[in-house]
Amino acid sequence: MDTIAAIATGADIGAVGIVRVSGPLSHDLMAQIFTERTGRQVSVFESRKLYYGTLADETGAVLDHCLCTISRAPHSYTGEDTAELQCHGSPLALQGVLETLFRSGARQAKPGEFTKRAFLNDKLDLTQAEAVIDLIRAETVQAAQNAAGQLGGAVSSQTDAVYDGLRDILAHFHAVLDYPEEDIEPFELVAYATALTEYAATLERLRSTFRRGEILTRGVPTAIIGRPNVGKSSLLNALLGYERAIVTDTPGTTRDTLEERVQLGDTLLRLIDTAGVRDTGDPVERLGVERAWHAAAAAELVLAVFDGSRPLSGEDMQVLEAAKKAPRAVGVISKCDLPHGLDEGPLRAGLEHIVELSAKTGAGLERLENTVATLFPDDASIPAGQVLTNPRHVDAVGRALTHLEAAQEALAQGVTPDAVLTELEAAMAALGELTGRTVAADVAARIFERFCVGK
Repeated sequence: MDTIAAIATGADIGAVGIVRVSGPLSHDLMAQIFTERTGRQVSVFESRKLYYGTLADETGAVLDHCLCTISRAPHSYTGEDTAELQCHGSPLALQGVLETLFRSGARQAKPGEFTKRAFLNDKLDLTQAEAVIDLIRAETVQAAQNAAGQLGGAVSSQTDAVYDGLRDILAHFHAVLDYPEEDIEPFELVAYATALTEYAATLERLRSTFRRGEILTRGVPTAIIGRPNVGKSSLLNALLGYERAIVTDTPGTTRDTLEERVQLGDTLLRLIDTAGVRDTGDPVERLGVERAWHAAAAAELVLAVFDGSRPLSGEDMQVLEAAKKAPRAVGVISKCDLPHGLDEGPLRAGLEHIVELSAKTGAGLERLENTVATLFPDDASIPAGQVLTNPRHVDAVGRALTHLEAAQEALAQGVTPDAVLTELEAAMAALGELTGRTVAADVAARIFERFCVGK
């Protein structure tokens, strides 16, 4: 296998920049460009120990003064000989180091190629490899903790136990079938009924976590709805902390949906600001109103905004009815910094959660945060790492569960063992796709394409 190199840190200026190298020439390349300050050769460096020295190109021109560390196969991230240079964080200097490595025999690493090599060399299974990019992209503490748990094998440890159990059942059947003369315990499928029930429960428990996983990684789809000029866009801007939406006194300023992600306390929200709902003859604005109703119908959470300084209107009542149909809703009485002119009775009768706030002063935003937290509590009963966040994972677990349930049904009906075992083999194949035991090469390639270069 050839030797790859990449800058592992971002493209912006930083205090430290890291260049990673992996492959059979890694240590030879370090010997060519890195000189340790006391003169020790790279060949005698201890693995995973930092050494200070000078980097120079093939002409002897100094590129940087930096730290170098090597790891010897198979005890490295990729399972190959590897090296890392911890340089000063100048993008120009790092690019110079990279180009020197290329001229010396390395090539540019592709996105995710370091982690892909770790997978191919059995250092990580696929669920762990995918957790790497999930950890990098995590936007909340909970998402990061879950990804770290998956990187540690929290998902694969459960599915591997099911896979291995099914494999043992199949091995027992074929041993009895192929070696009748041996003294092997007779194969009775009914003896495995309890085990199959336990395996199905494990997979169902895993599959049921996916809704929580979507919230962790993608955020709660949240529609902000209300009639024109009640403060919807002001609320969006206040939650984001900057002016994302245009705010004017002219009704109908927002004519399309605006979508932004924001962390409100521990909850990641996918906020959708919508056009003010009202009857209008403007065809463009009317389309925006239709999109507002659609966003409200599709949302997991609706923030229904009402102007606290004005009486309720017929349009407000339409907004209230839409909020009542949502899975979760919070009535937001805005402009509480102005004189109060709203009859809150219908709102409090129709919605369980009401928050008064001022997007202008920030008053009430903390209460909104606390209210949302009660609507989307963190499920402490699920250990970190055991929440499925990847659609590929839930698909594989779901198919495995379907085949396992079919096997249980066949067993209950008393069909021949081979029919039951066919379903168990299909369940194993699906679980194998999850961790990479039976994954196709093109699937693996697609998985690592979403990684960043240098990881």
